[in-house]
Amino acid sequence: MDISISIASEGHLKYAEQLAEAYAISAKMRGTGIAKRKPEYLTKKMNNGNAVIALNGDELCGFCYIEIFSSEQYVSNSGLIVLPEFRGLGLSTKIKAAAFNLARNKYPHAKIFGITTSSIVMKINSDLGYKPVALTELTTDDEFWNSCSSCANFDILMRHNRKMCLCTGMLAASKDEEEMKLNLTNMIIKEEEKSNI
Repeated sequence: MDISISIASEGHLKYAEQLAEAYAISAKMRGTGIAKRKPEYLTKKMNNGNAVIALNGDELCGFCYIEIFSSEQYVSNSGLIVLPEFRGLGLSTKIKAAAFNLARNKYPHAKIFGITTSSIVMKINSDLGYKPVALTELTTDDEFWNSCSSCANFDILMRHNRKMCLCTGMLAASKDEEEMKLNLTNMIIKEEEKSNI
């Protein structure tokens, strides 16, 4: 198998219907909340260069996209999916890392967040630097929360005023915050080295 992961573009629009169907099947199989994705929405993500796609030749293997909220203060990686025949190959981790890097590079000032019920996604997110947080620490943008309306657990979210659900909220620092932290750490190390001379 020669699976490639790239930023999705116009040339990948033909996979939108297949992806929408794959999301619906996955939601039904898991019995937990996966928001429905319409082909038109996925097409828009591909056209904007806000998605990554995994292919084995011309065969669809997986997908993930990014969404922008609160005037680019927050970006989420959403819709991570690997088709059943390609699971167990570590592809989820590679796709998620590619989407994370895409988000960081396109929106360096934005914090990256996500919500999930999947323990696999939680592990991948943790490895990328996400921390579990209360849902109140995520975007307050209605567009994000309204996208949960097709989820089977939406009533739980709304009953708790978007403060609690079955999903776990996860948040990673922005690229700019990470660079600032690294610069500060390096500065402290240099100062300590000077004082030890």
